[in-house]
Amino acid sequence: MSTMEQMLPPSDSQFSAPGRTAVALPESAFVPMLCLERKRAERSGRSFLLTLIALADEGLYLAPGDCDQLGAALAAIKRETDFCGWYETGRLLGLVYTDIDGADPAALRTAVRERVKAAWGGCLNAAQWAKVEFAFHWFPETPGAEALPPEPALYPDLEPRRAGRRLARAMKRGMDIAGSLAALALLSPVFALAALAIKFTSPGPVFYRQRRLGRFGVPFTLLKFRSMHVASDSRVHEEFVKQFIAGQAPAAAQPARNGGPKVFKIQNDPRVTRVGRWLRTTSLDEVPQFWNVLRGDMSLVGPRPPIAYEAASYQTWHRRRIFEAKPGITGLWQVEGRSRTAFDDMVRLDLRYVRGWSLWLDLKILLRTPGAVFFGSGAY
Repeated sequence: MSTMEQMLPPSDSQFSAPGRTAVALPESAFVPMLCLERKRAERSGRSFLLTLIALADEGLYLAPGDCDQLGAALAAIKRETDFCGWYETGRLLGLVYTDIDGADPAALRTAVRERVKAAWGGCLNAAQWAKVEFAFHWFPETPGAEALPPEPALYPDLEPRRAGRRLARAMKRGMDIAGSLAALALLSPVFALAALAIKFTSPGPVFYRQRRLGRFGVPFTLLKFRSMHVASDSRVHEEFVKQFIAGQAPAAAQPARNGGPKVFKIQNDPRVTRVGRWLRTTSLDEVPQFWNVLRGDMSLVGPRPPIAYEAASYQTWHRRRIFEAKPGITGLWQVEGRSRTAFDDMVRLDLRYVRGWSLWLDLKILLRTPGAVFFGSGAY
């Protein structure tokens, strides 16, 4: 028996089996179960397949009772560890096959189509079946930056969260606009002094432009004051970031066990200029990002936006830090840990911020940020 056959139930449909009642879950139960399965898979690394079957085509001419019959037939062709139900009531039926590690995607898609067709043989004629549309979504997606932005179908919990707090989100955006305008105006003398210091101490542009990943992994150009020599090799930082995320930072950057400082940035980086070191220590190199906030690429408060090669090294659960909130200039990590914090702990702080987000929390973080900047704890 092939791997595909072992993963799916027996070929003869169980829908008509004596004593068995197969029912498709309502949308209110299926969607939360899908979100729970995704979070479980984020931690376990076990794969699952979400199959969405569209029934909304007018050519199907299905009555509500017909849809229920199709849903019941679909529920009969799953294993006990799988689940099915309405992803969108009356329009999209969903079927989740769990623990499919090692399965060939093409073979599994074919097997699922054949089983669904067999189960629906008594419900749909050939013309109706031809109008049924399938969409297959694998989780975890292919690792690496190419997996961003995320597949929306696998994250149905993100959209309602935004829609349900529309007024609060609008107020947050208003605070971002007002705060960035005020900061750009008040810090204009700093802009001038920093620009002059950079220009007179090292050749090259004043600003450093770098592609970062915003919410849902959408790239944007982040602005900073240039703190490194022109044409510096990024491979040193790329290698360090990979080790940092994996918890394998070099010995010089490992956390001290005697209560001393914990540093997870490259110390004494030869690529950094003399002025750049001061800009980094005081976090003044971040000031131009208020322009990113004004443009809407970032927020005043949120997770830091990663570089593409950083996101390529993320574990699946790490990616939630950029899926669930717009990136910010400051956040819980900056005021509670900065570069003294291990990467997993930094992600947990970001997720804690997302779960507990409120305008009041943003305000508290903003009020704590000047102290963190002034004392420069963990900044290098």
